[in-house]
Amino acid sequence: MTAKSDQSFRSPGLAPELLVAGPIATITLHRPEMANRLEPEDLATLRGFIRDVNAQRDVLVLRLCAEGPQFCAGFNIGRLADGNAGASFEALANELEQARPVTIAAINGGVYGGATDLALACDFRIGVETSQMFVPAARLGLLFYRGGLQRYVSRLGLNMAKKLLLTAATLDAAQMQACGFLDTVVAPDALRDEVERLSGELACMAPLALLGMKKHLNRIAHGTFDEDEFARDVAQADASHDLREAVLARKENRKPVFRGE
Repeated sequence: MTAKSDQSFRSPGLAPELLVAGPIATITLHRPEMANRLEPEDLATLRGFIRDVNAQRDVLVLRLCAEGPQFCAGFNIGRLADGNAGASFEALANELEQARPVTIAAINGGVYGGATDLALACDFRIGVETSQMFVPAARLGLLFYRGGLQRYVSRLGLNMAKKLLLTAATLDAAQMQACGFLDTVVAPDALRDEVERLSGELACMAPLALLGMKKHLNRIAHGTFDEDEFARDVAQADASHDLREAVLARKENRKPVFRGE
């Protein structure tokens, strides 16, 4: 499935939806009556969406949103026997972390279980004052997958990772922000505006610099930094139309018009 600008794609029933509008793509979860829990088939759908967005050069921002009062309850544990659920969920989170666009999780309420890792895989997390989180893996006999453990430690630190994963502690929005899980906390009725503000701000950046820095920051964090590729990306940005356009726009006291080249 290939997404096209200003069109939405939604599988039958309550499957996630992808909408691409210019430089901004939005994935929305559509099971509010089940706290937007994910089924095995949703994992493949979401991975497909990420790949569709990665293939669209003009898309600079990808948002992960949810319908209703909760963000996501993670994977449907009643279907853990349906294939290799842990590996599939880990693959989804890893692809989200490595997505080419800058990613934003719009956390409109509770975020639980593996969904906390999907949020951690995003570059930015905006939550509401009623947000809360917990990971019940230890209570359920589940050993969280490696990629999720790595993100918890790298994003939140070892001590907080142990508190959340080993004790299944519940955090409220203020605690989520204090530990670094949430970047911003807003009133519920302000979430859409804040997500739009940040999305618009990011979408106005120079694509080569914006996406190049995201890629290399992640690689530095993972210990996979590639000196040669970084040098090539720097040279491309230094020789780009966008850099010349930014200098000219500053002289002319106007907003630059970037082309990503």
